[in-house]
Amino acid sequence: MKKSIFLLYIFVVMNNISCGQKTDNDVQLPKENTFTADLLVDDLEIPWGMAFLPDGAILITEKAGELLLFKDGLKTQISGLPNIYNRGQGGLLDIELHPNYEDNGWIYFTYASEEGEEKGGHTALMRAKIENNSLINKELLYKASPNTTKGQHFGSRIEFDDQGFLFFSIGERGERDINPQNIQLDGGKIYRLNDDGSIPADNPFVADATAKSAIYTYGNRNPQGMTKNPETGDIWIHEHGPQGGDEINIIKKGANYGWPLITYGINYSGTPITDKTEMEGMEQPIHYWDPSIAPSGMTFVTSDKYPTWKGNLLVGSLSFQYLERLGIEGDKVVYREKLMEDIGRVRNVRQGPDGYIYVAVEGKGIYKLIPN
Repeated sequence: MKKSIFLLYIFVVMNNISCGQKTDNDVQLPKENTFTADLLVDDLEIPWGMAFLPDGAILITEKAGELLLFKDGLKTQISGLPNIYNRGQGGLLDIELHPNYEDNGWIYFTYASEEGEEKGGHTALMRAKIENNSLINKELLYKASPNTTKGQHFGSRIEFDDQGFLFFSIGERGERDINPQNIQLDGGKIYRLNDDGSIPADNPFVADATAKSAIYTYGNRNPQGMTKNPETGDIWIHEHGPQGGDEINIIKKGANYGWPLITYGINYSGTPITDKTEMEGMEQPIHYWDPSIAPSGMTFVTSDKYPTWKGNLLVGSLSFQYLERLGIEGDKVVYREKLMEDIGRVRNVRQGPDGYIYVAVEGKGIYKLIPN
């Protein structure tokens, strides 16, 4: 296996700090001097998701439709995946273990699926178990509809909260004026299920017979980052905005996050989407990026291995090809720093059970960050 070691010097970037919401009081955090980025898993194209097994192995999803098991320096392909609709931003997406995986063996993954009467695909959620390097006991828990041949905004990340509820995201599939503000339609939403795919009795729209009862929030654009705040237990997401206006949001039951009626971004052509950045009854982001960084993947740092990063939020940037470290005080972003500059399109970042940070980079692989 190829091994590549890069010594990356970290420097502080204080520009653009005022572009985010509630970041007026900038705070200088202590600086980490250096770390080593060790290319642990090489030869990956678009490593979308990763999950860490109790024996130290890593499950890795390749967007094109491969599920890989990395253990002891070797990659093994896991067979038995459903048909994957690999188009545009769609494909095999995120993967997550059940909180009680050691007892029940369930893994959960999202993917673009052609299942349905319409041509094209839409985001689906499945759970399964692994036996002899193959998926067994496969259960389709959710399939968004209707299918469309559009290639954008499938989402999708997965996270469990402290109560064992399963959250996952689906982007608005390029139908911004149709899907995100309509709770009768899939897309542009965060969903909440029980671990078996059933609908929690206290989901916000279960009493509305016309609504998609799995919906937990709406008015979202294309969330490709989701993580649990270890201090509060809240689910945090980030989502791609248009040109300008990528957001970090804290998920609240039944909340409307405004897309496309309010936004801090504009059309890619430079024309306005709306003149409104806030409206009554719609949530404000706790932070937004302008210019957009195209965020993908996020994790809170809880490990003692990075003392000055503890409590910080790490976010990957696809556009600018770096890992961003954000200092957090309560629900405020007070500090920003670029790490791993020019490393490539950062697709995902996770903290492993060993306390180390793992960063997935398109066209390269998965790096393990080792403090010096």
